Amino acid sequence: MMGNELDIEQFSGGIPTLDFLEGGRLAGFTGCNNLSGSFQLEGNGIKLDPGAVTRKACSGNGEQAFLSALGKVGNLKVGKDKLTFLNGSEQLMSFVPKVD
Repeated sequence: MMGNELDIEQFSGGIPTLDFLEGGRLAGFTGCNNLSGSFQLEGNGIKLDPGAVTRKACSGNGEQAFLSALGKVGNLKVGKDKLTFLNGSEQLMSFVPKVD
């Protein structure tokens, strides 16, 4: 995240996740709280709106860093097994498919 490896110690509940749902809906986990919002694809860009976030108290600053990074996302790159969010050419964060 933000060009660095994820410091899992900053996320009290585990690794953050995002799920892209039908109708432009977005659901996810911040590493402490759940979120429910929306996304909008715009040409080669994407706009993410985390919307509502539950309010459980969280240790560490991982959740705030994650939400801040989501707010900066302007475009994305899709690889074989990785989705990368960018702000121009700056890599903000990457996601890999969840293995059940």
